[in-house]
Amino acid sequence: MNYKTANSLRVTAIVFMGLTAAMNLLGGAGTVCAAFLTKKYPPMWVFMDYQWLYQPIMIITIIMGFAGVWATVKLTRGGTTVYRDTMIILVLGTLLAGIQVYASLMIRGKAVPANMKLYANAVTLILFLLLKLPRVRERVDFSRPAKKAEQAAAGGIAAFAAGIMTLSTFFWVGPSHSYMGNNWVEEYQFPILVLGSLLAAGGLTAILWALNQMLLSSTSGELAHKSKS
Repeated sequence: MNYKTANSLRVTAIVFMGLTAAMNLLGGAGTVCAAFLTKKYPPMWVFMDYQWLYQPIMIITIIMGFAGVWATVKLTRGGTTVYRDTMIILVLGTLLAGIQVYASLMIRGKAVPANMKLYANAVTLILFLLLKLPRVRERVDFSRPAKKAEQAAAGGIAAFAAGIMTLSTFFWVGPSHSYMGNNWVEEYQFPILVLGSLLAAGGLTAILWALNQMLLSSTSGELAHKSKS
């Protein structure tokens, strides 16, 4: 495995972790209708007797989301314990999402969109497990810090993807959170638009900066080579 392939796998893993963190934050916040605002939404009345379960699920999921953001940042910078910490977060996130999906299926008969959160955690967990395969782990080492431009590129792509996912919440969450023509997600339109826009804009800025740094580095390298020859 060459350097470019290894670096691409590292960036892919970081992007998936960033998306999973965003999914946990959005999923945790979205559970508020079943956890605390059950009386306000008639379709959620079925959860009335199960708020004791959904309230801690909501709170812990949001905490796991912030932990995922922290892990994403650490993955870009490198560290001796970052892989272990990320695995712990993904295992706990998968188990927690699995509990919510199972409970929703038993109580309501469907688990949308909580199932998306489970898929995100499980897929990212599998990806990080694959990175420990013998021929892969020797090249994709999160304990070693990447170059600043590579850090910015990885973090920027993760932030940009998370921003797009946040902005698209109205489309992939709306159908399961609508009642009599009213989309409940639209009640939180302002914070969703602000957060999504900031993530997308910040991520794009980081990507452009990283590309510029890589271009400058490549140009200076070529000039140095020509001067020697």
